[in-house]
Amino acid sequence: MSGSIRLLIADDEHLIRGALVALLNLEPDIEVVASADNGVTAVEQAIATVPDVCLLDLEMPHADGLEAAARILAAVPTRVVIVTRHARPGVLRRALASKVSGFVPKSTPAEDLAHVIRDVAAGRRYIDPEIAATALTAERCPLTDRELDALRFSRSTTSVQQIAERLHLAQGTVRNYLSSAMTKLDASSRHEAAEKAWQQGWI
Repeated sequence: MSGSIRLLIADDEHLIRGALVALLNLEPDIEVVASADNGVTAVEQAIATVPDVCLLDLEMPHADGLEAAARILAAVPTRVVIVTRHARPGVLRRALASKVSGFVPKSTPAEDLAHVIRDVAAGRRYIDPEIAATALTAERCPLTDRELDALRFSRSTTSVQQIAERLHLAQGTVRNYLSSAMTKLDASSRHEAAEKAWQQGWI
């Protein structure tokens, strides 16, 4: 379809992804050119198909929506809309920092989502009002980027050695970052600190 908006959809929930593909393909000016069930595949598909807009679920395996968005936007001239079931406060700030153009809840009807996709394709930005209000009342993150990195890997790896290898840092340095983060968040373990940071949307 010439002149239509080329769309990529990524969501790890098969039923939701299938429904979005079917419903958005019914729109006369939207063509779904690719779909993916995880963040890494979404990046690969975006590079292969160069869509006008990428609709990415926030919570996906291998790479979440924001990580996938950052990789896609660094490689492809496209725009990204993030879809989320639970908008943790700090996530919107991270999304805006990574140049995401849209942020909507999963409860958005397909017809409204189509309007958002058209707005974003036209160069505008759309942030769901309730998500924006939540973000405005969110706490500021007290952690440094390195402390956030250490906590982020704490959620998926079991040992300090593994975190150190992933971050290319000495184990002692990683322990210092984790200890500092635990103190700032009043957490008794690195796992508790990581969970608190995740709940706030900082990681």
